[in-house]
Amino acid sequence: MSAPDGPYAPPRARRPRLPWAALVLLGVPVLLAVLGPLLYGGDLAPADGALPSRPPGGQHPLGTDVLGRDVLGLVLRGGASVVGGAVAALAVGMAVGVPLGLLAAGPSRRLDEVVMRTSDVLLAFPGLLVLMTLAATGHRAWGWPVAVAGLLQVPAVARLVRGAALAPGARTVVEALRMQGHGWAYVQLRHLVRESAGPLATDAAGRFTTVLYLLASANFLGLGLPASSPDWAVLVERNRDALFLQPAAVLVPAGLLTALCVGGNLLVDRALARGRGLM
Repeated sequence: MSAPDGPYAPPRARRPRLPWAALVLLGVPVLLAVLGPLLYGGDLAPADGALPSRPPGGQHPLGTDVLGRDVLGLVLRGGASVVGGAVAALAVGMAVGVPLGLLAAGPSRRLDEVVMRTSDVLLAFPGLLVLMTLAATGHRAWGWPVAVAGLLQVPAVARLVRGAALAPGARTVVEALRMQGHGWAYVQLRHLVRESAGPLATDAAGRFTTVLYLLASANFLGLGLPASSPDWAVLVERNRDALFLQPAAVLVPAGLLTALCVGGNLLVDRALARGRGLM
């Protein structure tokens, strides 16, 4: 029997709309980062006879950079370090922060104090200052900034996991599981990790933007990747003096970095609003 129509008809459930703008803003740079190296497998060295900072045209649809390299090829090859570095740093923060948060939420008050007070100390260090100190000691390889950026996220991740594990509802279930004879590993890995999965997923989406900003700032300041790298932040830094001669060499990688950050933030906001039942 079909539902009645007219003023007494029950309200129809509105289907949630997909955040197309956020998906496009985030999807384009991610796809370029993943597929770009496959689409452009050529040499990034300056082509024979290519002049530096030439506008788009001819064999170079986006022009050339200050070294005479094809900007299109640089853009296609430069996204892998941006997205890959942010994902790797986020994985480091999660891999270290989640176990520490679970340990802090355990029965040992002394261990809880040690983890939380250490987190307070780490939170006081500005990220860029730490990366500048690292670069001053000669550690400029790609893995060092990524590892440090990931470790800087550990205190916030550990606090989030600890808070979720110590929530009243979670503690009630934990006590019930312990009374049933379940061990520490079962309680922590089967219940508390599952309880923390939702907040962690939401936090990871926003933290991705934080890590991306930190690594891009480090590369822009010359604290990470070498000046010859096709990384988008490095391209912006190397070609900024030629902005008015060859704007595509600056605006295209800068636009991709901006789209990546804005798209990630929009998706996080959408997820938070949907979780509160606002959409």
